[in-house]
Amino acid sequence: MKPLVTIITPCYNSADFIKATINSVVAQTYQDWELIVVDDKSKDETCKVVEEFVQKHNNIKLIKLAQNGGVSNARNVGLTSATGKYIAFLDSDDIWLKDKLAKQVSYMEE
Repeated sequence: MKPLVTIITPCYNSADFIKATINSVVAQTYQDWELIVVDDKSKDETCKVVEEFVQKHNNIKLIKLAQNGGVSNARNVGLTSATGKYIAFLDSDDIWLKDKLAKQVSYMEE
């Protein structure tokens, strides 16, 4: 059985970038992951974009914070919901190459 990787993505006003970020996770060759997006009280359409993915993928979760607490707080909130053996952090304006998780898990499992 492959280990589950929890990916935590804190976001704040990331509507312009978050779709590409999440698409880079969905495109991973290693598919045993869960993505926890923690919205830090965005004022733009970030949550709407993320919710479209949540509806299509049962391994993507959105946590909406009631008040803005900063990126470290958002990461910590994500950690409290993590169920994976491994944790990966992905900023909301970054993208991953498609084999990133496969290579990292392979290395850690050696």
